[in-house]
Amino acid sequence: MTQPHEDLQVSAVTDDALGEHDAVGLVHALHAGAVSVPEVVEAAIARVEAVDPSLNALAFRAFDRARLEALAPRDGYFSGVPTVVKDNVAVAGMPTQDGSDAWAPRPERVDGDFARMYLATGLIPLGKSQLSEYGFSAAAEHPRLGAVRSPWSTDRVAGASSAGSAALVAAGALPLAHANDGGGSIRIPASVNGLVGLKPTRDRLAQDKLMRDMPIRIVADGVVTRSVRDTAAFVREAELVYRNLALPPVGDITRPGRKRLRIGFNTSGVGVSASPEVAALTLETVALLERLGHTVEEVEAPVPDGFREDFLLYWALLATVLVRTGRRTHGRSWDRTRLDNLTLGLARHASRNLHRVPGAIRRLRRAQRLSATFFETYDVTLTPALATETPRVGHLDPTQDYDTIIERLMGWVAFTPLQNVTGDPAISLPLAQTGAGLPQGMMFGAGAGREATLLELAYELEDAQPFARLGVRPGD
Repeated sequence: MTQPHEDLQVSAVTDDALGEHDAVGLVHALHAGAVSVPEVVEAAIARVEAVDPSLNALAFRAFDRARLEALAPRDGYFSGVPTVVKDNVAVAGMPTQDGSDAWAPRPERVDGDFARMYLATGLIPLGKSQLSEYGFSAAAEHPRLGAVRSPWSTDRVAGASSAGSAALVAAGALPLAHANDGGGSIRIPASVNGLVGLKPTRDRLAQDKLMRDMPIRIVADGVVTRSVRDTAAFVREAELVYRNLALPPVGDITRPGRKRLRIGFNTSGVGVSASPEVAALTLETVALLERLGHTVEEVEAPVPDGFREDFLLYWALLATVLVRTGRRTHGRSWDRTRLDNLTLGLARHASRNLHRVPGAIRRLRRAQRLSATFFETYDVTLTPALATETPRVGHLDPTQDYDTIIERLMGWVAFTPLQNVTGDPAISLPLAQTGAGLPQGMMFGAGAGREATLLELAYELEDAQPFARLGVRPGD
């Protein structure tokens, strides 16, 4: 069970080679010769080591490898910029543990498709970041290793399965880090940690085979960052490495758009309404958009009937596949008794309802058509990223009984799963803070392929209401 923990804010920002730079600022400093790649990598290692005892964000350390790569970094726009890769994609020479204790991991022989694309941009990985088991929970609370904690308040979870990446970026240990999103796991930790988190359109970026083989490809890979320009630069550079010709290019988005948008907002997710505080914060964002000249209307979310139950069943189906194929995938070290109660509970739920799976998948696919129709009228949607303030560590502890965990999980994660099913892009922006001083992300969605619209709007909102950052002086 969760042990008592002192509640702290944790910032790694200091006067070293990383300074207060975001990733684009660091690229400029490297090109100007103000800092060297070995200096930058060593500073990042020192920062990660300083904050990780409080955050518990790193799953695997590859510091010596990073030091070697810093001596001869690969080409790319982000050449020499330190990062981490989430521990559910294959990176050559590093194990992939998926946040679980259920098998003994072995180093991967080759990079997966995503890592190959990601690292081709020049990024240098310091290791892998911690996640919840298989990414199923919106809070990474490992029964053995403990919780990944938010640097804004170490008494709170760092949010979703990209928690480790987001905690390190928010603390200023790294300028950007890999995240992926199958139910909100780019946008949720971005919301919790005061970051920018863009879930790209389905198939926008390269993905590993496991993600591509899903009946509905709900997972998208991307990054969490501290600035809109970092996210835009990453999408631009990734697109130069891997280009999906079926989608319109995003291109080089560097400034706000001129078009005034028609925006539909709501504060009721899939059967769950936002808390009064979060609803009020959403209305403050509505007012900001209206001051900027956009037209904002309250709308019904374009969600098919039964979406909540159907998504849960599909999510559970993924769990039962992973559990049933564990021995075949991981070999003799596989031990399903070491899986947590959420994974096992999801697998049981799917096994008991397999007869309902075809209908659930058919209904979920309707969501894509409903969304396309909705975006014939509106340019963008606005919702809160999450229904309530960030919960404390222990609220989603996976050693609790399944019914308790799933009820609490679905009461918090009410807005993000829709875009995983439709494949549409969505971005969480750190535009609000709760009365307790915690970040509360606002989420904007758009039609398939329209990341450029979201990034242009994000630039405008960042200019109008600069994002709060830990360890950075006001006004910087």
